[in-house]
Amino acid sequence: MDDLNRDSVEEFKNKKKIPLVLVLDNVRSLNNVGSVFRTADSFMVEKVYLCGITGKPPHRDIEKTALGATESVEWEHVPDTLELVKQLKTQGYKVGSVEQAENSLKLNEFIPEAKQQYALVLGNEVFGVEQEVINHSDFVLEIPQFGTKHSLNISVATGVVVWDFLSKVMP
Repeated sequence: MDDLNRDSVEEFKNKKKIPLVLVLDNVRSLNNVGSVFRTADSFMVEKVYLCGITGKPPHRDIEKTALGATESVEWEHVPDTLELVKQLKTQGYKVGSVEQAENSLKLNEFIPEAKQQYALVLGNEVFGVEQEVINHSDFVLEIPQFGTKHSLNISVATGVVVWDFLSKVMP
């Protein structure tokens, strides 16, 4: 770690994060949950919310892919995704669901507002983000895809949207 000039967990926790939280809506795979933690650590995400049936640390399968990021990234388990979305909105967050849906905004067209906090909801591997959550979102982001498959694994989708967000908010 010294050779890589990486922060300790305590140093990381004290650093300013990007104005983004991630909300996992009933994600089934514990490996996907761990991967999201690792992405959140890599790109300085403020917090990860684990909703509904989404697994939570400590768990061997989460740790296998998180590689310790469950210790560095702030997280919270919330039973109901929709209630969390409503709460985040009252706290001033703009909530976006990452989904293929009518009237979605292509990711490359999304421009985050300066000084605005965002929450991005990522959904279940089979069913996606719950429709009620989409209905209460401020916007829906869609990752443009051009191949024969029209979906990405949630851990890959998380990496794509978080990197895109970071690249747009960092000077």
